[in-house]
Amino acid sequence: MAIKKKTKVSATFSMSSLTDIIFLLLIFFMLTSSMVVPNALNLKLPGKSKSSTELKAPPTNISIKRNGTYWIRGEKVSINRIEKAIRELGKKGRPVSMTLSPDPKVPNQYVVAIMDIAFRYGVETILTDPK
Repeated sequence: MAIKKKTKVSATFSMSSLTDIIFLLLIFFMLTSSMVVPNALNLKLPGKSKSSTELKAPPTNISIKRNGTYWIRGEKVSINRIEKAIRELGKKGRPVSMTLSPDPKVPNQYVVAIMDIAFRYGVETILTDPK
């Protein structure tokens, strides 16, 4: 008497568990991407303007040399001194504007440090080409 075993392999594949996993991953990535806030400055890029702006006072010139030293009105100063000078200009009750002239080889961190100070004190920053 021969006993036959049932060894048929089913050719079907159940996709229900795979779709559940993909759905959970989708929810996870959607939630985590909405919680991530980029750490960046809110910069106003130059563009066309129909109205002209007249400065009531000459802008304060800040230049940054290649080695990372800061110069304000031709005088070598530290980053803390620049912050104090910008704060004092803002206390006079008039809008403060400044020109920022970095050397072409200056690392971006030195320029961003000045732009961050300008942003905190509400200064209209004007970037210019170095001489």
